[in-house]
Amino acid sequence: MRYISLDLETTGGNAQRHQILELAAVVEDTKNLRPLPELPAFRRVVRHPELTGTAGALALNAGLLRELAQKEPNPELCLPDELLPQLREFLLAQGFKPDKKDCVAVTMAGKNIASFDLGFLRALPGYGTLVRAEPAMLDPAVFYLNWRKDTRLPTMQICKARAGFADDTVAHQALADALDVIELLRPFYDRPVYKVTE
Repeated sequence: MRYISLDLETTGGNAQRHQILELAAVVEDTKNLRPLPELPAFRRVVRHPELTGTAGALALNAGLLRELAQKEPNPELCLPDELLPQLREFLLAQGFKPDKKDCVAVTMAGKNIASFDLGFLRALPGYGTLVRAEPAMLDPAVFYLNWRKDTRLPTMQICKARAGFADDTVAHQALADALDVIELLRPFYDRPVYKVTE
């Protein structure tokens, strides 16, 4: 199976009011595993005419704001209306095929992807015509849930701690977080609960 691990950094939690600052997508092929640093990756920082955000989100993304403020050319910089066309080109270059309506539909993975990231993606020009997410999404939290003790799905930090990561801190950098999701999912590729018959 091929999927993309996708992560966003934003100016806040309201997809109708706040903006995407960074998007990263990493292609994983469960039949052809490669070292994490060798996986095909896409990263863009997104420049807006003005930013609207919460103090906490803006402080968390201070490094991205500095990157956006730089005057030097940055090949990873784009405008909001360029983001999905560029992601589509990356996906096509990685062998993903468009459907009958010429939209590239992909299975996406990410921590809170269905409840957070997807709302921001849907607000972008071209969502649903250029790129769209398949309805089913992968969130590593379900694999690290303690069904008897947890009262909610575990956070990324808790998932990393339960997985035995040497460092369980969350980078809050889109590419690093997207790679962490793949690393959290990989131990489960060979453990289906049903019997596989060839």
